[in-house]
Amino acid sequence: MGRRILNDALRTMVNAERRGKATANLQPISSVMVSFLGIMKYRGYIKNFEVFDPHRVGKITVELQGRIKDCKALTYRQDLKAKDIEKYRRGMLPTQQWGYVVLTTPNGVLDHEEAMKQNVGGQVLGMLRFM
Repeated sequence: MGRRILNDALRTMVNAERRGKATANLQPISSVMVSFLGIMKYRGYIKNFEVFDPHRVGKITVELQGRIKDCKALTYRQDLKAKDIEKYRRGMLPTQQWGYVVLTTPNGVLDHEEAMKQNVGGQVLGMLRFM
């Protein structure tokens, strides 16, 4: 259920960017979604996001930057060991500079570069690609 919520939110952001909108409203929310958006902000995919009423149904307003080409969450479970992250990234992303694989690890939600630095594996949440 949680991965479907994340996938719907990411699709909403991609569609809003394609239409040229400046913001996207995401609802319902989850803590994994907030962590995923934190990585997107850190890597420069979005300008900012704001969480409203996180203890109830909640809503997130995301300020878009126009850099997202494709962003999706995997709805199936994909486990990766630390040594297999680079091989998986090469198979899923077109080039090294054009995106990130996001994983949920024992150290939290990390992109593939941070996971390789910390030498931890985990489950693949999704992928980010930009223009």
